Amino acid sequence: MKRIIVVMLLCAAAGLSGCATHRHVIGNGPQNRGEVTDMQWYALYGLVPMNNVDTQKMADGATDYEIRTGYSPVSIMINFFTSMVTLHCRDVTVKK
Repeated sequence: MKRIIVVMLLCAAAGLSGCATHRHVIGNGPQNRGEVTDMQWYALYGLVPMNNVDTQKMADGATDYEIRTGYSPVSIMINFFTSMVTLHCRDVTVKK
């Protein structure tokens, strides 16, 4: 019985990670020229940004690309441990 509950919780955690993803398409969208990912950090549960992720610099002059911000399984695990000290991160990916 405990295994079923653990499996259900893991499935719910994996499913919920996709609902907090934002997608922005610029121009005609990605043209399969690669992708760049960076991690954006916040303090006080998202109130104070700690670094600046420059998506235009990540796009490297491309006019057709896509920006996705959200949570990967890795960032969810990081947030699980760092949330105790009010630090929070999310992934920013630019697909060119």
